[in-house]
Parts: sequence; structure tokens; C-alpha cells
Amino acid sequence: MTDATPDQIVGAADADRLARLRAGLKRRHAREARFKWYGRLAIGAAMVFLAILLIRIVEQGHTAFYAHTVTIPVYMDPARIDRAYPQGSNFEQLAAEQELTRWGIADDAAGTRAAQMKRLFSSELKFTAAALVAKRPDVIGQTVPLAVPLSDDADLFLKGEISKATPEDQRRLTDQQIAWLERMKAEGVIGAHFNTVLFTQGDSTQPEMAGVLGAVVGSALMLLVTALIAIPLGVGAAIWLEEFAPKNRLTDIIEVNINNLAAVPSIVYGLLGLALFINWMHLPRASPIVGGLVLALMALPTLVIATRSSLKAVPPSIREAALAMGASRTQTVFSHVLPLAMPGVMTGAIISMAHALGETAPLLLIGMVSFVPGVPHAIDQPVGALPSLIYIWENASERAFHERTAAAIIVLLVFMIVMNAAAIILRRRFERRW
Repeated sequence: MTDATPDQIVGAADADRLARLRAGLKRRHAREARFKWYGRLAIGAAMVFLAILLIRIVEQGHTAFYAHTVTIPVYMDPARIDRAYPQGSNFEQLAAEQELTRWGIADDAAGTRAAQMKRLFSSELKFTAAALVAKRPDVIGQTVPLAVPLSDDADLFLKGEISKATPEDQRRLTDQQIAWLERMKAEGVIGAHFNTVLFTQGDSTQPEMAGVLGAVVGSALMLLVTALIAIPLGVGAAIWLEEFAPKNRLTDIIEVNINNLAAVPSIVYGLLGLALFINWMHLPRASPIVGGLVLALMALPTLVIATRSSLKAVPPSIREAALAMGASRTQTVFSHVLPLAMPGVMTGAIISMAHALGETAPLLLIGMVSFVPGVPHAIDQPVGALPSLIYIWENASERAFHERTAAAIIVLLVFMIVMNAAAIILRRRFERRW
């Protein structure tokens, strides 16, 4: 028997149910709080990895943005300079021997010291001197100051990348060469300046004379071909699929394949481009036209999907209103729907182009891994691209190319940031809220 009344029993049950509800609510709030913290941790981890990556790239590549030059007086010895063909004169040997003589250092019979001194100067010295003699033959017989880049190893030493503490047999500069460099620096004939060569020259076998201009122009030409092919085709295909295509099995198969093609690895497109455009159509290998065609194939699925999403975002009332006013379906799409979807279409196009710009694997398969000096002037000439240039420099044996690899990555990142910023600005400028 119990003395509890029915009201008391009902009240106890309500209190128990309320307690269970409060406990369940507390657990739900705890789960939501944990989920938020998981999200924050994920974003924080991504930001930390991104910061580490950027810091590492800047740390490794910032030294490539300045270089050292040496200014040395060179007597243009008439007995050793060919007036008719100055390019054939050995100006490097001439300058090295005169520098040793000026310091009162006698060379040995094998010319070892002159050879060591010569390796401190860039091979650009002979081209600079030859160009000066060809332009002003009257300098022959005179002593003229020549400002020339230091060799890559000498430049790295002055940047602190090569240490004197390293045993001599484990570095590419001898103790004698380091002593000469320090003497030149003490005399004030060595100076550091912004490395304009990095932005005004094409690729070179000499790290101190290698630049990204050829690869930047090549990437721009390739991107131009990609845009001219991919944007009209992708936007047209998306409009047809979204606005005009009948809903049947054929269009379903097309849509499914487009979605699947967007996930195909880029190297597969490289193999396709190799077989189709080079082996079958015999288009010039490693040219911007082939690179642009391959990247256009790769960008098409993404562009179609982005354009269709933009068209879907336009409210049906716009179409219905245009049709009610007597417009045809074509007029409705091209005069009303497409202009309203244009911000999303432009954003998708720019992001697709930025994605194509950073692709490397398909370019390697169509021959863009080869050494191409100079700057291209046409879309059918062999050319390099920024991603392939980064790949080539990173695999080069000379250590100076490694800092230029990081510098080229910075240039590529800036290129992509500018393109993505343009996409954001366009989206905000033309964005419509329904």
C-alpha cells in the first residue's frame, strides 16, 4: 500500500519526463558544441597547413627576387679580341686573368687560379662584353667597367645558402674562391639588386640567367586557346542541356557522363591529347595550341556543371513571365535567363581557367617538359608553361634552381589569386538576390 495520491503520482511522472527531456537537450547541445569545435579545429588545421606551406615557399623563394652583380675593369686587349667576330673572344678568361693580375696573384702553369676566378663570373660576361665591342669598336684598347652577374654558386654564397663552415670538399666553392668573393665585397664592387632577369628572360641552363617570362607568355597563350574553345562550347552545352534538351535516357546518359568526366584524373586528358592531337592530328608538340586543346577538354565538364547550376538558380517566374509576354524559348533564354545567370557563368569560367592554369600532368605528356629557351611569339611554337617550368627547375641538379622554383610557385600563386579575385569581384558586382 502507498499513501501517494494519483495527483502526486502524475506529478512525479511529469518531473521524471522533464528531467529526461532536460538531459536529452543537454546531450544535444553538447553534440552541437562538439560539432562546432570539430569544424573550428578542421578550419584551424587547414589554415595552419596553408600558412606553413606559404611560409616555406616564401622562405625558400624570396632570395630569388634579388641577385648580385660584380663590376670589374676589363682591358679590351687588341691582341686577344677578334674585331670581326667578338663573340668568339674569350672575355671570361681575359677578365679573370686581369683580376688576378690587379690583385698581384700569380697563376700557376695549369691556369688553375684563373679558372677558379672565371667560375665566379656568370657566362653572361662574354655576351655583355661581345655586345659592347660590337656596338662600340672604339673600346678595344681601352679599360672599361663591366657589370655582370655573379655565377649561381657565388650568388648563393652571398645569400647565405652556402656556408663557409661546410667542409671544402662538400661545397662547390673552394676556400680560395670564398676569400676572393669576400675581398670583392670588401672593395665594394659587388652589389645586390632586384632580379629583373627573373621576369624579363626565358628559361636558361644558367640559373642566374633563367627567368619565367617565356613560361608566363606560354601559359597565357595556352589559356587563351583554352578560353576560346572551352567557354563557348561549355556554356552552349549547358544551355542546351538545361533549357532545350528533352528529358529522356539519352540526355540522362550525357549528364551522368559529364559529371563523371569532371572527376577523371588530369593525366588521362594528357594521354587523350597525346593520342588525338599529336599522334593523329599531327599538331606541333609542346605548342600552346595543343596545351590549350587538352586543358579545354579538361575544363569543359566543370564549366558545364557550373553554368547549369547558374541557370538553375534563375527563378522559373522569369521564364514564365517572358513566355507569357509572347517571347519564344530562345528569346527567353538568351534575353532574360542567360543575362541573369551571367555572374555565375563568368565565375565558373574563371575558376575553370584558374584550375586549368595550375595543371601539370597533362602538359608533361604532350612534351612541355622539354627545355625551351626564349619567349614564344605564336601558338604553334614549342613553349613552356609555369607548372612545367616549376617541375623542370625542381628536378634540376643546380641548387640555385631550387630557389627559383619557389619563386616561380609564388608567381603562379599570384597569377591564380588574381584570377580568383576577378571571379569574386565579378560575382559581387553582378550578383542578384531573388
